[in-house]
Amino acid sequence: MKLASIVAIFGLALPLGLGTAAALAEGNAENGQALSITCSACHGMDGNSIANPDWPSLAGQHPEYILRQLQHFKSGERQDPLMSPMVIPLSDQDMADLAAYFAAQKRVGLEADPDQVDLGQRLYRGGDADAGIAACAACHGPGGKGNPMALYPALQGQHAAYIEIQLKAYRSGARQTDPNRMMRDIASSLSDEQIAAVASYVQGLR
Repeated sequence: MKLASIVAIFGLALPLGLGTAAALAEGNAENGQALSITCSACHGMDGNSIANPDWPSLAGQHPEYILRQLQHFKSGERQDPLMSPMVIPLSDQDMADLAAYFAAQKRVGLEADPDQVDLGQRLYRGGDADAGIAACAACHGPGGKGNPMALYPALQGQHAAYIEIQLKAYRSGARQTDPNRMMRDIASSLSDEQIAAVASYVQGLR
């Protein structure tokens, strides 16, 4: 993906975020904590998933992004055999409250695989111009903190296994919740080796 395309996409995504989930993510964290008991089996009591690295940690994620993903699951735009049924009974306020609670929690740091750091770091920070792969840092930030205004999620310290699953889902087209095919276009150019390396690097970000 060329730099001009990245700039154009970013410009389109920014007002989208401002006009939708960001405006709705005024949740009550105390209510969200009560609701999160059901979520804790997979995502942990404080949003740090420790039972299975295939399940994402939600602690410290932008509330706008959490809310948007819950909305995607509820509408059927994003599907998962475990998550899709869980969101059915949630109201808009329930989802906003859960988003507020998990966003207020602190993410527990993880470590990258030392053998994959070099390749993962190169891809994350600089991409691969010859292959048309944009740098992850262009949207998710050099430290993986994301951009809540544009609904670009924080990746910092996320499980490598979960990142790998999502990149492969974007690559195959199984996940299509990315505005303007941003993630699908990037992931389509990534090999399994590159996906594993960048996912491991993300896991070690602080």
